[in-house]
Amino acid sequence: MYNLFEIDEWKIIERSFDPLKQKQAESIFSIGNGCFGQRANFEETFSGDSLPGSYVGGVYYPDKTRVGWWKNGYPEYFAKVLNACNWIGINVEIEGVQIDLATSQVLSFYRELNMKEGTLKRLFKLRLADGKELEIESLRFCSMHNEDVAAISYSLTPINFSGIVRLTSYLNGRVTNHDANYDEFFWDEVSRDINSSVGMVCAKTKKTDFYVATAMCSSFSDQNGLLDLEVKLNECELYVENSFGHALNQGEKYTLHKYISIASSVKYPSSELVDKSISCVKNSASLGFDALLHNHIGAWERIWDAADIVIDGDSAAQQGIRFNIFHLYQTYTGKNAKLNIGPKGFTGEKYGGATYWDTEAYCLPFYLKTADPQIARQLLIYRYHHLDKAIENAEKLGFKNGAALYPMVTMNGEECHNEWEITFEEIHRNGAIAFGIYNYVRHTGNRDYLKKYGFPVILGIARFWSQRFNWSDSKKAYVMLGVTGPNEYENNVNNNWYTNYIARWCIEYCLEIKEEVGEVHDLIISEEELATFRNIVKNVYLPELEGTNIFLQQDGFMDKEQLSASDLPLNERPINQHWSWDRILRSIFIKQADVLQGLYLFEEHFDLETIRENFDFYEPKTVHESSLSPCVHAILAAKLGKVDKAYELYLRTSRLDLDDYNHEADEGLHITSMAGTWMSLVEGMAGVRITESSLNVNPIIPKSWSCYTFQIRYQNNPLLIAVTQTNTELKNLGDSDLSVYLNEQLYTLKANESITV
Repeated sequence: MYNLFEIDEWKIIERSFDPLKQKQAESIFSIGNGCFGQRANFEETFSGDSLPGSYVGGVYYPDKTRVGWWKNGYPEYFAKVLNACNWIGINVEIEGVQIDLATSQVLSFYRELNMKEGTLKRLFKLRLADGKELEIESLRFCSMHNEDVAAISYSLTPINFSGIVRLTSYLNGRVTNHDANYDEFFWDEVSRDINSSVGMVCAKTKKTDFYVATAMCSSFSDQNGLLDLEVKLNECELYVENSFGHALNQGEKYTLHKYISIASSVKYPSSELVDKSISCVKNSASLGFDALLHNHIGAWERIWDAADIVIDGDSAAQQGIRFNIFHLYQTYTGKNAKLNIGPKGFTGEKYGGATYWDTEAYCLPFYLKTADPQIARQLLIYRYHHLDKAIENAEKLGFKNGAALYPMVTMNGEECHNEWEITFEEIHRNGAIAFGIYNYVRHTGNRDYLKKYGFPVILGIARFWSQRFNWSDSKKAYVMLGVTGPNEYENNVNNNWYTNYIARWCIEYCLEIKEEVGEVHDLIISEEELATFRNIVKNVYLPELEGTNIFLQQDGFMDKEQLSASDLPLNERPINQHWSWDRILRSIFIKQADVLQGLYLFEEHFDLETIRENFDFYEPKTVHESSLSPCVHAILAAKLGKVDKAYELYLRTSRLDLDDYNHEADEGLHITSMAGTWMSLVEGMAGVRITESSLNVNPIIPKSWSCYTFQIRYQNNPLLIAVTQTNTELKNLGDSDLSVYLNEQLYTLKANESITV
């Protein structure tokens, strides 16, 4: 696999303009702040191939589902993440000629995403058709200090001429989505305003009535200071601009500063948005670009102090992990309880909805170990608030008595996925949500949360599973028919091992904690229901390959032609872009960890040889065409001592988007799998495990690394872990004593004490 862009430990760098990479670059160089985000589109006009994207957290549209048939319980809509008001726009005309990198001669080009500081920079030189040469430098950021603010510094230097420039700074709410059904336009104007100092567009979404106010304020200066210019104003529906002309002197630098404020009804009352956005942008302009940037960089510095992972000796691995951590924190900061972690974050519009099972299975462990426990709690409270909707979703499919089926994809608790085999059959998502609650409790010890918020969710899920199983007379066991497991290259299968196993565990966990929490929330659980739960737990069918320790992915798995991914020609990879769906479904090839997903979640249930036998059987058949796959395999490979395989898969997950393994980075990045990258290092290479009673560290280290260092939170205490080729250091950075098992040996670390083994 080739590197799309230059390898640098803190930056993503592009040193020449390649229009064929533009959409990939727009995704990879995206910036955001947990509240809104922006693809790396150009500020100036660009007529080449591009995917414009500006996104506001929690704002969506119920795009009507387009299918050939309707079934009871089928989602009525697909929750589309909306392209919102374009706030970066700056048109540039030199003597009446518009700047456009698609039509001008690009003499040099440099683009840089600085992950340490959270900034996007461009520096390029152009030659226009009449021979004029111009250098342009831009720097922009979405503030991590004030999540309502963004700012752009846009500088021009005429190289071989003096002449008139006309700059137009604008807000454009007349935006569309790339793949909107029926070419529908999603926004209505509420109000707009423009004067010589401030412009504002306020719009609301059709149907869902989300309000978003975007305000801008601009200033222009030369090297001697601010310039007082005559500004021309223009406006039309959903659009405002101010423009001005000025004489440029050859060799002198001129800078436009554009300040932005975005306020949405996800965060503020809709009646306050206009005033909020205008006052905020005025305050930002009065502070100035340098002060805003200083505060923004300071916020990132505090994040990196706790979240950074340092890898010595391998720049590609180092860049990969920082890229993943960077985009995770750009996507979710935990400040707003209404937001969650969408699979594309603020980098693209593919995949609707804000929440998948990825949040509980992959993202929750990241936030549990790197951030204040309140952030992880908030992710789970999000599901608690959607419990009534989950019960409604189950009722639509015929389930009763408070059974809850959480949606595969949602914005507000309603199912909004538009593929039947996912909506109706990929029900293992329920298990990930229950496991997330269990994982949170064992990390934090917060039994009060379990009683007040966790148990009602667990009970609803257990009731769903108890009704979804049915008794098989031929097998003399409870079976589960017509499901899709994590491996989506298998649809409508019977007895998917992972689904059956996690469903049984959910019911068992419900029985276990029921005795602890007692009757809560007026939940009535009859003895008959409890007896049914116990009977199912004792009699669930789990398919196995006779004479081995291998758990069969589902009934009939051995009827398939037993090939390995290595048998596939390279020109047919990825198979989802070269094969028919029928051919994929009939093949042995596995999209992502399925049985191995269960062995990862419940590894303490199995001995090492069982894990090894299943890994050796399934990993060669896996094509890793889901972004969620390599990390699970990397963790298990590390546990099994397969250091080279763990390293190979770590690179694949950490550089999945950077190197565009699956040829889809142009559509946006794989944000939730980035948490899996972090897991592949912390839980994989370092062997970190947190149980209800202990912290365990069992590290390995790849040959090419001289050292890797990171922090985790354990019992809300920061712990530094540093692994070299010869030893491991643990340092307690907190105020309380910690007990840690390192390579199976128990050590007690006092506050600020360290050990080296």
